[in-house]
Amino acid sequence: MAAILARAGATAAASGSLPKSTGRRRRNAVIVAAATGTGQAMPQEGALERPAWSGETPLSRLVGALIAFKPLYSLMKLASREVIIRTAEKWNIPWREMTKKVLESDVYEVFERIRDPKLVYPDYYLSPFHAYDEGNLSWLAAAEAEPATMSIAKRAIPEATSIEEASQIVRGSWLNTIEEHHQKYSGNCEINDILDIGCSVGGLDLSPYFLAVAAQKEEKLSRQNPIRWVHANGEATGLPSDSFDLVSLAYVCHECPARAITVLVKEAFRVLRPGGTIALTDNSPKSKVLQELSPVLFTLMKSTEPFLDEYYMLDLEETMRQVGFANVCSILTDPRHRTVTATVPY
Repeated sequence: MAAILARAGATAAASGSLPKSTGRRRRNAVIVAAATGTGQAMPQEGALERPAWSGETPLSRLVGALIAFKPLYSLMKLASREVIIRTAEKWNIPWREMTKKVLESDVYEVFERIRDPKLVYPDYYLSPFHAYDEGNLSWLAAAEAEPATMSIAKRAIPEATSIEEASQIVRGSWLNTIEEHHQKYSGNCEINDILDIGCSVGGLDLSPYFLAVAAQKEEKLSRQNPIRWVHANGEATGLPSDSFDLVSLAYVCHECPARAITVLVKEAFRVLRPGGTIALTDNSPKSKVLQELSPVLFTLMKSTEPFLDEYYMLDLEETMRQVGFANVCSILTDPRHRTVTATVPY
């Protein structure tokens, strides 16, 4: 199989997606140089292993109690959404216009081709998150994915002079980290076949809404080697064993309970070839920026991320080792996010 399953859309790709093709791809095609015009400082780790507002700390329990109070939770959810949209628009991201364009397109026809009506969703995926009652199983969430992705990049690199520059920095650092790991530990194994699990807007994902938005954008690009879109569960992809050189999970794990993260890592191990690389990019518990968030911001964030504590409490690196991965490495690739890479032994 020579299929690459990845995010779609230029701005979605800017948040950290992999190069897209279904043809053979040599290693050096993965490298994307990070922009340096901002004089960006090296990302810094905080003094703690994880933020004080996570886990079983008194502060975390207080925040949890506030979120559990339903009337207050409803207000938090609305406030969180407004903060995200206003911040994006302050950075000249046309959030509402971009969303309207998707919702008024022919994406609904694509949805019927993408969706697997027999797919059974895991229980955690049906929980409200990201300020959407239906989580990722809604048109609004899918339509807002692209401006949200642009906002993530700018929030990670606030000193960038433009959204494009922020996106290039975030994406370049992430991809170069993956490339360096693969070159160091995978010998002569080239990166030809890539699987992007749980990528939200393209590749293999649980949401047919997000996949439909991605596929519709892809159809307009008329690529020589179009991307393959798969509506499936990343915990049980149904794809052949030993069939990929790289498996990516970008900004996925913080949305999953610990049990699901473990199964996702096991499935990645199964579908990777010997010498293959796994790359998990997500919030870093050790990020100085995240550890120093204001009470208002971390409370709003936790109100829309029901499994955030489980993610921060899980020893992801040790989980990967227990599954069988070797050469587990973790690095801050921007002030908010880490990339954890590892190799399937030969």
